[in-house]
Amino acid sequence: MTDPNRHYDSSETRDREAREKALFTGLAAQIAHAKAKSAYFGALFKDVEPEAITSRQALAALPVTRKSDLLEIQPRSYPFGGLNATPPGKLARIFMSPGPIYDVEGHGADFWRFGRALFAAGFRAGDIVHNSFSYHLTPAGSMIEGGAHALGCAVVPGGVGQTDLQLRAIADIRPQGYGGTPSFLKILVDKARQTGTDISSLKKALVTGEAFLPPHRAELRAAGITARQCYGTADLGLVAYESEAEEGLIVDEGCLVEILRPGTGDPVESEGEVGEVVVTLFEADYPLVRFATGDLSAVLPGLSPCGRTNVRLRGWMGRADQVTKIRGMFVHPVQVTAAVKKHPAVAKARLVVDRAGDADDMLLEIEVQDAAALSQEGLLEDLRAATKLRGRLAVLAPGTLPADAKTIEDRRPV
Repeated sequence: MTDPNRHYDSSETRDREAREKALFTGLAAQIAHAKAKSAYFGALFKDVEPEAITSRQALAALPVTRKSDLLEIQPRSYPFGGLNATPPGKLARIFMSPGPIYDVEGHGADFWRFGRALFAAGFRAGDIVHNSFSYHLTPAGSMIEGGAHALGCAVVPGGVGQTDLQLRAIADIRPQGYGGTPSFLKILVDKARQTGTDISSLKKALVTGEAFLPPHRAELRAAGITARQCYGTADLGLVAYESEAEEGLIVDEGCLVEILRPGTGDPVESEGEVGEVVVTLFEADYPLVRFATGDLSAVLPGLSPCGRTNVRLRGWMGRADQVTKIRGMFVHPVQVTAAVKKHPAVAKARLVVDRAGDADDMLLEIEVQDAAALSQEGLLEDLRAATKLRGRLAVLAPGTLPADAKTIEDRRPV
């Protein structure tokens, strides 16, 4: 039985067989909708009979659409490459994520379904949420805000940066919770400690966008903040979220998740095997079917002790491609290449992503043909313009980088 104090709604505690039946009952209608209303899926599924897709085996026969392919698909017919089922002018918002990739937000309460994740993190009606995700072009700020409003919470639209102003707002407004990246929450906590600013009202947090490692969680807990994480993308919204059990991430009720062998359309052979997260979204405006995120994860066997019965993911376990999430923003190899090509003096380049304490560090390693002809400041500025992130630069001796070096090398521990 659903406990209204512990669970967002009764769907979270359904019998697993009942959930699976409901998913595939709705899937045929969703595929038919995508085929009829989306130009892209109309072409992709022209030979598909939606009513025949009644099982995971049947679903596995459908083609996969990869997030990495959107950089080629969308320019064919801006802004969405025909993947949208609702005309652009009838949407609520259109976002531009790094790439660029254009993202859909439709009308209606909690479009991104983040209310469920906030509830699991302890947020309740009447709370004030300090939202430190960006409100500029990317959808993360809207994701937290929509979910908070669905719960009946007020929102402080903090956005990114301006640490001193955000600390002042927290001290004066006294929000109970925080939404944003874990690294920025730590920055706020450390700066508050240094300046003597009282942010003791913060007791809970929903964090996402980057790795949330156990030492970081423990440090926040020592500061009086219970932080839980969730996993989502700008295309899909919420995919999975953490509950009070803190044992894996529970798949959102609005998604059908598959774990596929990377680069294929085939499900992994056994539960627990690492593969690519592929999501079918039950959403009318942007009806993504078998959308490959590029993220790696695995199914965690068994049920969560919190009483929720949906499948659990182990969390983010790396990338199936070179697209990398840094400080909550996706960075594509093409962005790095575009910035470097503006500087002919650079013979070879590699972007190395690592951890510096609790924060992501972005280092552009380059070999140069003519150091005098290179503006290091200009290169870093072009990198920042392409990725929306600040990085560092290391000029290496010719021949240092391997011939088969990746454009982006992620060295962060999983």
